[in-house]
Amino acid sequence: MQVKIESSWQEVLQDEFEKPYFKNMTQFVKEEYARTEVYPPGKLIFHAFEECPFDQVRVVILGQDPYHGKGQANGLAFSVAEGVRTPPSLQNIFKEIHSDLGKPIPATGNLERWAEQGVLLLNATLTVRAHEAGSHQKKGWEEFTDAVIQKVSDLKVHVVFMLWGAYAQKKGAVIDEKKHLVLRAAHPSPFAADKGFFGTRHFSKANAYLKQHGLPEIEW
Repeated sequence: MQVKIESSWQEVLQDEFEKPYFKNMTQFVKEEYARTEVYPPGKLIFHAFEECPFDQVRVVILGQDPYHGKGQANGLAFSVAEGVRTPPSLQNIFKEIHSDLGKPIPATGNLERWAEQGVLLLNATLTVRAHEAGSHQKKGWEEFTDAVIQKVSDLKVHVVFMLWGAYAQKKGAVIDEKKHLVLRAAHPSPFAADKGFFGTRHFSKANAYLKQHGLPEIEW
């Protein structure tokens, strides 16, 4: 099955595209886009992969669903399209970066600048029905993104995985911690950030690990 995805990911994930679950999911997603409003726009479903080719991945940040409000989702976990108000979880991420590294709070919540440096911003589910959180869960996306995490863990070394919240931590159970750095924290949402996200200094820890292994640091 030919999937329109960045070429290095196409090669790494080709086996997944041939599996029955992926074909069934593809049919479901096509029907959803045809009959109702679904986010992100179809051309941005695999945007995280386009912006961060497999050979450039240095950090993986796991999210859950795309934003389900109009014009928000741009295919990158936690990121929003240019000109969209920064959502609360991302505001807290920026606050932690400011506290950790002293960087000013950005004016935009578009995280393409991270992706272009090797940060894979991966949602567990890559599509969602408008205004219906979780509406595309358990349709096959989770199996696909599990495979993505497994491939990164198996085929690369010295990648930093940031797992925020119980959902991401459970999903990251397949990561080989002998080869990679796994950073765990509470979710940055307003409901949880004070309970173990603020003060974790994941961003400086990630850069220290990358530098230790001779890899370029991320300009957060």
